[in-house]
Amino acid sequence: MALTVGSDPSATIGVVVPMFNAERTIGATLASICRQTHQELDIIIVDDGSSDNSASIVADYAKKDRRIRIIQQSNGGVAAARNNGAAATDAEFLAFIDADDLWAPSKIALQWEALEKGGPSAGLAYCWFALIDEDSRVFSLHNRPTAEGSVLQRMCRNNFVGNGSSMLIRRCAFEKAGQFDPSLRARKAQGCEDLLICLRIAENYEFRVVPEHLVGYRMTNTNMSSDVMQMLRSCEIVLGEFRQKYPHYGTDLDAHLVEMIRWLAVRGFVGGRFFDGCDLLRRFLALDTRLAISSLPNMLDVYCRARLVPDWIKVRLKRLRNKNAHFRPLYMEMAG
Repeated sequence: MALTVGSDPSATIGVVVPMFNAERTIGATLASICRQTHQELDIIIVDDGSSDNSASIVADYAKKDRRIRIIQQSNGGVAAARNNGAAATDAEFLAFIDADDLWAPSKIALQWEALEKGGPSAGLAYCWFALIDEDSRVFSLHNRPTAEGSVLQRMCRNNFVGNGSSMLIRRCAFEKAGQFDPSLRARKAQGCEDLLICLRIAENYEFRVVPEHLVGYRMTNTNMSSDVMQMLRSCEIVLGEFRQKYPHYGTDLDAHLVEMIRWLAVRGFVGGRFFDGCDLLRRFLALDTRLAISSLPNMLDVYCRARLVPDWIKVRLKRLRNKNAHFRPLYMEMAG
């Protein structure tokens, strides 16, 4: 397997995979990691107390690829698993991927190059992600942010990084941010650990973006983000921390919460949590009626793609969206 042009074969990347009962997806995730064009990887699977066949699947992969190793812990949550994995490698750069997500082969190489070009002030590189279903079929490529440089205010307004599988982080930035925060799980608010560490890194470091869809972010009714009400509590706690630190970003943080409620409403419906989705949709309407109404066609479009709704319904939704496009500048920006 050839190295990507410009890639430094001496730069080891620590890849940390928190895993809990992921026997259905961990094989595909590991395959996508092992296919990276940047080959100098230290791949640590952190088994977070799985009771299924996940560990055996990892063991089989480890026999074929010596870069893979597994460490065990009693169930402590995603933040603790990621932190333990990071502690198990000396790599200067850290990448995290959930056990049900996928990477394109050039993901690590391109992000490492972006960080190197950015210099020591660049602490985190992210990329675009595609939404995929349980069968790894892409149903949305709408994620296309371009924010770079000093992005703290932008992060307060919107989590454009999106998820933990999209990041490559300098270890010094990771450590200065205090690593992932396990206290969210202790407060029954697990879910926004990724957002929190991005915000904390943005306080001290610049970000870089690789404008390509290099991550497949899986949406199912079993992964952690499917518990939309827990995710909302988590988001409120995280945004509350930064509201205290940066009260002058209050308007941005308000907009962030509204956007999170919009996303979680869709996430609830896609994951089969109908009543939670309805509750969140009502909140969205109450907080920003105009935005909620203008966002409905996009929300329905994502839902239909994820739930494999018949094509004739999708066509009608597309016509409705195009007919009212002049009324939805925010939606059009998001949809690209």
